Amino acid sequence: MNLKDQIESLGKEAVELIKKVESLDKLNSLRVEYLGKKGKLKTILKTLGKLSPEERKEIGQLANRIKEQIEDLIKEKEVQLKEKALEEELKKHKIDITLPSAWIEAGSSHPIISTLVEISQIFISMGFSVAEGPEVEKEEYNFDMLNIPKDHPARDMQDTFFLNNGDLLRTHTSPVQIRTMLTRKPPIAVIAPGRVYRKDADPTHSPMFHQIEGLLVDTDVTFTDLKGILKIFLESVFGKNVGIRFRPSYFPFTEPSAEVDISCTVCGGEGCRVCKGTGWLEILGCGMVDPNVFEAVSIDPEKYTGFAFGLGIERIAMLKYRINDIRLLFENDMRFNHQFKGIR
Repeated sequence: MNLKDQIESLGKEAVELIKKVESLDKLNSLRVEYLGKKGKLKTILKTLGKLSPEERKEIGQLANRIKEQIEDLIKEKEVQLKEKALEEELKKHKIDITLPSAWIEAGSSHPIISTLVEISQIFISMGFSVAEGPEVEKEEYNFDMLNIPKDHPARDMQDTFFLNNGDLLRTHTSPVQIRTMLTRKPPIAVIAPGRVYRKDADPTHSPMFHQIEGLLVDTDVTFTDLKGILKIFLESVFGKNVGIRFRPSYFPFTEPSAEVDISCTVCGGEGCRVCKGTGWLEILGCGMVDPNVFEAVSIDPEKYTGFAFGLGIERIAMLKYRINDIRLLFENDMRFNHQFKGIR
């Protein structure tokens, strides 16, 4: 068989094999086998040197036509195989858009967040703004400038998380009030919500919990103003029929000071296990800002007066939603969380 016949036969052979190939890997192997540097067509063309110039020209043109034919067929076959592979992949992962979608259960706010937002909105509606501060605090802001003496039990290591550098995890959000008074001039009306930390853990206490404290400073602020603000707040949360009473108390940073009770939300004031038979539940502490605190932040106590109050968000949430163990709020048990679906 002469060289011309060999090339034509090689072309026919390649064409038949390419038409029958069923995979891209096999097609690529045929490409290398016939058109590669060591492929069959290259091997045959190495013998052109033995031919005359006229024969070499004729055979070279024929080889180029066969090469182009094989290349075009390979490209065409490659497109076909890729389309076929795509079609099979789509069939394998077919999606019926008429079927109903997978049910995604709607979430809801956690009781603590819902309570915090509700309380904040109540005070914002009365003209208070929201102030924030660091959770890692200086002892100066957390204790000293709040008129808490060095020997006060609140400084005890059993209550406070102290850090190696002398800083601490704030035990209340009152330092935010101090920072606010140091940077703003009266009149001041702020609430300070946030996380606080104390060494305490039992069914009604957590080492991390949430507080919201309020501060109002202006001329001629009285205890009557404080009572009025807190009455509006408590009735907004627990309803108009809630009983409210103020009891004298002591806090280093307020004078006079009081603790506020509401009628038990479980028994309606008749006496039960939750209120220990008294019909009342302690809800928050409050009082008029002590003049020593004003002096520490360079506010003239002869010109300005003010009041402050503080309450635990978890305490309010537990009373509002009748939760009997504070640990339920932090365990992330979905059976518990689902009970509050739909609250805002």
